[in-house]
Amino acid sequence: MFLTNLTLTNYRNYEHETLSFDQGVNIILGENAQGKTNMMEAVYVLAMAKSHRTANDKDLIRWNEEYAKIEGRAEKRSGSLALELTISKKGKKARCNHIEQQRLSQYVGHLNVVMFAPEDLNLVKGSPQVRRRFVDMEIGQVSPVYIHDLSQYQKLLQQRNHYLKMMQARERSDEAVLDVLTEQLIVLAAKITLRRRQFLSLLEQWAMPIHHEISRGAERLHIRYEPSVDVSEKAELSRIVEAYSETFAAMREREIQRGTTLIGPHRDDIAFIVNGKNVQAFGSQGQQRTTALAVKLAEIELIFSELGDYPILLLDDVLSELDDFRQTHLLDAIRKKVQTFVTTTSIDGIKHDIIQEAVIYRVRSGSVTAPS
Repeated sequence: MFLTNLTLTNYRNYEHETLSFDQGVNIILGENAQGKTNMMEAVYVLAMAKSHRTANDKDLIRWNEEYAKIEGRAEKRSGSLALELTISKKGKKARCNHIEQQRLSQYVGHLNVVMFAPEDLNLVKGSPQVRRRFVDMEIGQVSPVYIHDLSQYQKLLQQRNHYLKMMQARERSDEAVLDVLTEQLIVLAAKITLRRRQFLSLLEQWAMPIHHEISRGAERLHIRYEPSVDVSEKAELSRIVEAYSETFAAMREREIQRGTTLIGPHRDDIAFIVNGKNVQAFGSQGQQRTTALAVKLAEIELIFSELGDYPILLLDDVLSELDDFRQTHLLDAIRKKVQTFVTTTSIDGIKHDIIQEAVIYRVRSGSVTAPS
């Protein structure tokens, strides 16, 4: 899979820009605050229908404009694909091959991307929320059903929390309503828990050999899903539903007192275990970076194994954060098989012959100079 061209209209600091891309490595070069990351973000938003940098879609619209539009054409094994995403103050509209998509969950997954930015190095040492978001975004690319279930879960969670708050304030006392909300939440929570566990099991299979190689054979990586209910790693959906039902029943009084839902996928975490120790708590910065890199490279292979197409790789200012050995390993791994976009202020520090084969685009104040 590769992106052949991209058109931006009123996107961030770009008024109007159309670019064609190479199937290999595309380097977006420029000083800070010129629009390099905005260009990279646009590719990500075209694929995922949301930004990795902001939750507020209005931030994506150029100052004093009514809307932003991203258009792109991609070539996949199954054929050519035209994508269009319009972002306005009223919301987002997505088209795939000129047909408007009724739901964004139907749109996401047509174009697959893996983003690796400096903040992704926080995947291991950051908060559980960072890890949950990572898992949800990646499963969403290979499973539209998951996006739908997750969206329904979040809406239901909001309703349940609102009702618990009213019970806490003694504005409501009908426990039958709480029972209905809890039963509906349990079904979705169990599905999400099972799908996350299956995904992380696959991710571990791909990440283990990659991590072993990057660590020069010194370390062994395991990825462990830590749900907020006590279920065995091999538990089936019915057993997970049972575990949630038992735990919610036991937590009922505490939840009413606190006015919030205390268990569920929104409280889960992922642990990265290297040589038997949790890297978040006991790993060095080098081990944390090796783990993050192995997970990102595993993600590429996992998407290929699931969909039959390699995703597009977006390296946003991350090469400068990696030492020569990890940099070389990353660039060797993607060579000749993954279309890659790299943002950087300078290519001088990148010691790899892949850079000599790359196509360079220069960005200055929201304007891009393409190679002649």
